[in-house]
Amino acid sequence: MKWEQAITDFRNYLKIERGLSVHSIQNYQMDVEKLRDFVLEHNAEEDPVTVTAGTVQQFVYEIAKELNARSQARIISGLKSFFNYLAFEDYREDNPMDLIESPKIGRKLPDTLSSTEVDQLIGAIDLSKPEGERNRAILETLYGCGLRVSELIELKLSDLYFDEGFIKVTGKGNKQRLVPILPYTRKYIDIYRQEIRRHQDIQKGSEDILFLNRRGKQLTRAMIFTIIRRLAEHCGFKKSISPHTLRHSFATELLKGGADLRAIQQMLGHASITTTEVYVHLDRDDLTSVIENFHPRNPEKPRGREPDLSRDAEPREPGR
Repeated sequence: MKWEQAITDFRNYLKIERGLSVHSIQNYQMDVEKLRDFVLEHNAEEDPVTVTAGTVQQFVYEIAKELNARSQARIISGLKSFFNYLAFEDYREDNPMDLIESPKIGRKLPDTLSSTEVDQLIGAIDLSKPEGERNRAILETLYGCGLRVSELIELKLSDLYFDEGFIKVTGKGNKQRLVPILPYTRKYIDIYRQEIRRHQDIQKGSEDILFLNRRGKQLTRAMIFTIIRRLAEHCGFKKSISPHTLRHSFATELLKGGADLRAIQQMLGHASITTTEVYVHLDRDDLTSVIENFHPRNPEKPRGREPDLSRDAEPREPGR
């Protein structure tokens, strides 16, 4: 079995059977192609079916010299999926990745922005330019609905159910969910639609796409990153700011405000509540505040009316 055929079949499997996004499929393909290039350079006779555990181990050893632990773990995970697929299709009887462990990596939580900082970021947008209203609507949507950047650029006019107060979002694996949208966010989307988008020369194939570039075509992920990075630089933020920062800030603010974790999970489109628990965090000051305000062993905590627990206290009559 040739490498090219195996990679093509694997791509089809990821797209059709697992329903992964184009971005995820490209990452899986690049992982396998890295191994293919290594094998062809060192042992041209091995193919996806005959490549040995020793060759794979040597490949992992080589990438460990150049990549950080997180990148190594991603490639190892991708290759395990590739060889599991080959075993599932009966091309192989084993997975040469079985004895290879991923490096231990910690969960690095992204920076968040306070609501004041979000206002500052949006306030830095130049509304005198045509793209200004679009960029404001983009940031308000990212922060107001907690979308991934891929979900934002795929958002369609036909996904907007403003009368019902929802938008339909297509997330990872083409899974769809309904996300509430506030009147505040709807207002800026409508301004962009009426004042900017309706006057554009829209390119064929992008008629239903909500956010468009100056040429009337769908925006790219890279463009959204660039817009936000430039605004962050203009504001003088020292934090690492990206579209994901606004998504994370959305979830963090909801949790701080008392929102149910499972409701946040549904709005973010997380398949597992565990992901939400790690993704949405309270900082140490918040946790300390919870202990100080609510733990019974803290003598300084705010006290309401406390029950009389003395032995001589009169028992309460039923119904009182």
